Amino acid sequence: MKKRNPLLTTLFWVLISLMTLFPIYWLFVISVKPAVQLFSTPDLIVNNPYWGNYTEVLGNRLLRSYMINSLVISTGNAVLCTVLGFFTCYALSRFQFRGKESIFFWTITNRMAPPAVFLLPLFLLMTQVYRIGDFTLLDTRIGMILVYCTFNLPFAIWTLRPTIDAIPRELDEAAYVDGASPWKVITEIVFPLCRPGLAVTLILTWVFAWNEYLLAATLTNFEARTLTTGLSEYVTTTGTEWGIMATISVFTLIPALIVFGLVQKHIVAGLTFGAVKG
Repeated sequence: MKKRNPLLTTLFWVLISLMTLFPIYWLFVISVKPAVQLFSTPDLIVNNPYWGNYTEVLGNRLLRSYMINSLVISTGNAVLCTVLGFFTCYALSRFQFRGKESIFFWTITNRMAPPAVFLLPLFLLMTQVYRIGDFTLLDTRIGMILVYCTFNLPFAIWTLRPTIDAIPRELDEAAYVDGASPWKVITEIVFPLCRPGLAVTLILTWVFAWNEYLLAATLTNFEARTLTTGLSEYVTTTGTEWGIMATISVFTLIPALIVFGLVQKHIVAGLTFGAVKG
């Protein structure tokens, strides 16, 4: 198609890009309009932007706290899932034991059910089973990191397994012949070759935790409340503050765009690495 009609191909991708980016642009338009203009005739071009919504959001101490909680929880979950997923996949790839494939399939079962199914057991675990004196995992950052690992770790394992399987075992054996220890093989041979896959796993698990709402809204109250749950505070019985909600949504997009920008060169390589095994 590109060789036959390059103009048609260009127009096609321009249309797809506009369809993808327009909701983001419209979100920004809503965020720079005062409340009295939101229900007037739609205006695609902002002539006099209103920055009061951004001033209010940046000056809100609770929202800043929610932002910090989201960053800590998402980053902690992404790092923990990537590290545990890497070592799990290395064990499943390099060691032979009975029931290995069954264990690999069992890890994905947590992703088959909707998160709402696990709300009650997770709530009881965090309030009763893991209770130490007056301390519980409920409404804590470490508690939310562990909860998100329940769902994101299986995804990390399934993402990294083809990457590690594509690395020839002969490299490990050659390193052992040269006197390398198992830890040195992992850190100096397998880990560097897995960097594209690790980058993809890190960014995707980070985004999953960053965007999650249901579990955060149920298992947090104040101390570990995330930015996505802060949106619900502006839906009240007296009305909905659409401008503030749009502004918060813009702020939730910025960290994700930054993270994607930093690791974008690894995303395609990581998703295709191991697809064709030599």
